[in-house]
Amino acid sequence: MSLQMNQSKSKVSLKNFDASIGLDRGASRIKEIIWYLFKTFFFLSALPYPSRLKVSILKMFGAKVGHGVVIKPRVNIHFPWKLSIGSNVWVGEEAFLLNFEPLLIEDNVCISQRSFLCGGNHDYKNPTMPYRNGPITLKEGCWIGANCFIAPNVTIGTDTVITAGSIVTKSVKENLVTSITPENFSKPRWV
Repeated sequence: MSLQMNQSKSKVSLKNFDASIGLDRGASRIKEIIWYLFKTFFFLSALPYPSRLKVSILKMFGAKVGHGVVIKPRVNIHFPWKLSIGSNVWVGEEAFLLNFEPLLIEDNVCISQRSFLCGGNHDYKNPTMPYRNGPITLKEGCWIGANCFIAPNVTIGTDTVITAGSIVTKSVKENLVTSITPENFSKPRWV
């Protein structure tokens, strides 16, 4: 069976992607492997391990975590050593914290089920698609609704509510209730 080739040839060259450029892992490979084992057993599990235990494990791996933090089952945290969580924070089931860069979650923040805080990205304008990761900051009292996507280099303002299913690619001011959906747009990839 052969693959039918398109008339145009893609400019993308993923074979030339260099994973060492644009990503400081922040820890040794051994620490990452050990974290992955702990994450698989205690965080990605559907078993309701106590939040206190999960907080202790996060601190053991370098996270800064306040008191009264609730972490539900099946939460995926990529690099705990790049994570700061304030006090009285709730993290819902199946939330994914892809924190290639620092992730700051201030006090009294709620992150609802299946939200994706995505600090990782690629430069789609470069054929080798190098990383263009960025930090995320969730200011005090904000609420990220269920199934939201928060992109790199985004700050969610104090007391702001991001409604369920929103896609946030730019920072949002404080004290808002907002639903953000992508605008319908098209633009050339290669200029």
